[in-house]
Amino acid sequence: MADRYLILEDGSAYLGEGFGSPAVSTGEIVVNTSMTGYQEIITNQIYHNQIVAFTQPTIGSYGINHDSYESILPTVKGVVVRDVASISTNRQRRWSLDQYLKQQNIPGISHIDTRHLAKQLRASGPMKASIVDVADAHAFDQLGATVLTNQQVAAVATPKPFPNPGTGLNVVVIDFGLKHGILRELSKRACNVTVLPYTATTEEILNLDPDGVILSTGPGKPQDLPASVTEMIKNIQNRVPLFAIGLGHELFAMANGAQIMKLSPEHHGANHPIREVITNQIIYAAQGQGFAVDADTVDRNKLITTFVDLIDGTIQGLRLRDFPAFSVQFFPDGAPGPTETRDIFDEFVESMQQARGQSGEQSSLTKSVDYRRWA
Repeated sequence: MADRYLILEDGSAYLGEGFGSPAVSTGEIVVNTSMTGYQEIITNQIYHNQIVAFTQPTIGSYGINHDSYESILPTVKGVVVRDVASISTNRQRRWSLDQYLKQQNIPGISHIDTRHLAKQLRASGPMKASIVDVADAHAFDQLGATVLTNQQVAAVATPKPFPNPGTGLNVVVIDFGLKHGILRELSKRACNVTVLPYTATTEEILNLDPDGVILSTGPGKPQDLPASVTEMIKNIQNRVPLFAIGLGHELFAMANGAQIMKLSPEHHGANHPIREVITNQIIYAAQGQGFAVDADTVDRNKLITTFVDLIDGTIQGLRLRDFPAFSVQFFPDGAPGPTETRDIFDEFVESMQQARGQSGEQSSLTKSVDYRRWA
């Protein structure tokens, strides 16, 4: 493996060894503390235009398999690791991480002191970085001159509707950078899913006669999306049950008058402790969060806080007082991460069943939830 450099816009440089694609790339660098799940992280569209540095010392030990994609075409700009494994005994392995990154034209760099890098980024916050062959003045000039797009959702969301067929409740998913884990959880519950572009209008959504609507995860700053998105949410949230995740959660909060603030340090990991407000139960969840809802701007007459982060107190969940519309900042599907948050999908299914006026025995996949308990 050839020597390569990770350079940061503050002028620092890290010498390492290249793997994956030999391409030169630039993106915002973030640190992910997950111990497993590197394939899901690399293929998660929230990391569009970002270079992901893993703090887990060895990455790649179980290769790449068909079951762990969160998107088909990853848009991450690079992978930074301490050590990369070249051998795997995982029976599901199809390629090594090195082979996969070559296929996708994504550069990687190993032998980096990721502990030092993580401390540096925790102090400074995310910044632009490049993976290059030579750390000279020209490379730093190029890095400084690079302007990263703020049209990230438009770059990764589907341009046309597509189905994920099922035999049960009719769910519309608005794609802002969809994780496949959301579709997997809906499929487990037999939902008939139609995925629509983030530009979908209220009329286009309601014409599909949905039992419920999901606002998906996605990359970037929520304020960069057009005002038509929050207008759509305002129109939908009091007509059909709504469940918003990640970027969708931030947009849901904005549609109800709250403001969004930049988070420093960001949350990227799979074991964040979160408290459910009504029960005081502690859960652990996967997060990929660069922004947060400003708690001081939440209209308490309209919205209820349902989950909070135990580390910094940021809002991790909201719901409307008067309608079955709710949101979470974390990834309830796991993928990667703990599975104890997946029952939130069951709550969404039950809210749809209640809205339809169904009675009798509930599905074995749903649990009994009294939504009035949040009042």
